[in-house]
Amino acid sequence: MKLVPLSDRVVLKEMEAEEKTASGIILAGQAKEKPQQAEVIAVGPGGVIDGKEVVMNVKVGQKVIYSKYAGTEVKLGEDEFIVVRQNDILAVVED
Repeated sequence: MKLVPLSDRVVLKEMEAEEKTASGIILAGQAKEKPQQAEVIAVGPGGVIDGKEVVMNVKVGQKVIYSKYAGTEVKLGEDEFIVVRQNDILAVVED
């Protein structure tokens, strides 16, 4: 199965939460903060939404930072994804 987003939606796969702080302290399961960084898995076509033209600015494979409580969590088989609107994506992470 495959997720195909509609209109201005983007499918994200969360990156793993950090298990160690910068100073080397190992975090317990409850102390790990939900990651806000994810990889773009699929991008909708954009189009006219609420009377405004929406051009999709993200591409499959990019790493992005998204709003903390944005989107809808979806489980497909063993994998978990988040479906967000493009405007919930705050930044693209470039190497």
